[in-house]
Amino acid sequence: MSTEVRNLEPKSVWNHFEDLNAVPRPSKKEEKVIAFITDFAKSLNLDFTVDAVGNVIVRKPASKGMEDRKMVVLQSHLDMVHQKNGDTEFDFDTQGIQSYIDGDWVTAKGTTLGADNGMGVAAIMAVLSSDDIAHPELEALFTIDEETGMTGAHGLKANVLKGEILMNLDTEEDDELSIGCAGGIDINIKWDYVTEKLEEGKKAFDLHLTGLKGGHSGMDIIKCRANANKVLIRILRALDEQVGIGISEIDGGSLRNAIPREAKCTIVCDSADVELLREICQEEIEMLQSEFASTDPNMALSVEQAVLPLQIMNLDEQSALIMALSSVHDGIKRMSPDVEDLVETSNNVARVELKGGELNVLCLTRSDREYAKLDMADTVSAPFLMIGADVEQSGSYPGWKLDPNAKMLGMMKDLYKELFHEEPNVMACHAGLECGLLGQHYPEMEMISFGPTIRHAHSPDEKVNIKSVSKFWNYFLEALKRVPKKD
Repeated sequence: MSTEVRNLEPKSVWNHFEDLNAVPRPSKKEEKVIAFITDFAKSLNLDFTVDAVGNVIVRKPASKGMEDRKMVVLQSHLDMVHQKNGDTEFDFDTQGIQSYIDGDWVTAKGTTLGADNGMGVAAIMAVLSSDDIAHPELEALFTIDEETGMTGAHGLKANVLKGEILMNLDTEEDDELSIGCAGGIDINIKWDYVTEKLEEGKKAFDLHLTGLKGGHSGMDIIKCRANANKVLIRILRALDEQVGIGISEIDGGSLRNAIPREAKCTIVCDSADVELLREICQEEIEMLQSEFASTDPNMALSVEQAVLPLQIMNLDEQSALIMALSSVHDGIKRMSPDVEDLVETSNNVARVELKGGELNVLCLTRSDREYAKLDMADTVSAPFLMIGADVEQSGSYPGWKLDPNAKMLGMMKDLYKELFHEEPNVMACHAGLECGLLGQHYPEMEMISFGPTIRHAHSPDEKVNIKSVSKFWNYFLEALKRVPKKD
């Protein structure tokens, strides 16, 4: 925990953020953070419930004079994306995030920071623990597993919440009001392939691709950064065509919603082709470095001799796999024809793992149009189906349809102009906010999303702007004061 971060203003928000970051909270392993939030509610003598899937709902009566206002749901998710640099030793299951101040930003030492969505959770905690903040009756909804399937939002029952307005605190630009988002679907590929023993006269090499920027596969996909899995496959394709190699293992990417930053593999070649292999690797990485010089200036490839593996992939199946991974779409498929600079449909080839006769590939397809999302998922699935792999599409969640005429939006826009003397950016985002699912359960509930400025979420470069947290906090408190009266 960082004393210097705890001394930042607003202290209540930063202290709750540091308390939260001391608790391990990976997606699908939220037991500790659920207990943390329930203990927090108990300490304040606030009513709370934990539903069947693990969402925590904490209720607080209106402050004096605000009893006639509409009830508001404050919503953020408890889990965080766990990513670390390859040279960082860190156990996300047992250690707390090590945050520190870096100029105008708070970031973490070699890992994701958890500002997504920890800043939202901390702001809600600050309101719940305060005795002097004016607010209507509140329901604080802390959802689980947002990052790997939105299990919490999926599992929330339709009769749990009573609020009429929902404030989602999970966007990443302090001048934006989000009123729409993309839906998503996972594509899980599994293939059992044939292995072969090595022939004599082979040499083994470990190829390790590092230094890519990565990032959030929704918010950062528009930046056209390199995907480590796709880059590595380009190199392997060139080696297969010009040298002739055997692949023993591939390990690329990690989480479905993070653009892969690193990928590595173990390959073999004839002893006579070692120098040619090194030359091809150098040629390919130089071309790729030139291609991605603007987006991924630190891309690097190491080629190190390795211990000979016991087996490699069958060469015919290897060729089929290289073609499948080469042809599967990654990145932007289509920009929105209706909203300027908004990605409509995309795919992220998030994870490639090949070892011991089993291949696993994980992709996340996003779109704000349901038919486009499903069509893209089928397009991604096709190359793998053609080589005989098993493909499962799962975890589908809907987008959040824009409503530019929502009453709450009008109030929030006017308040922003009053406080900051400029127009906010009213927009939809390509990330998957929980509002789409929550809107299915509560179709009459007005929803809006906003938050502080966060950069490089889902990567170890994640950071949150210090001044923007104060800006967001002041805006949030004023918005609570101006919630309309009950009808």
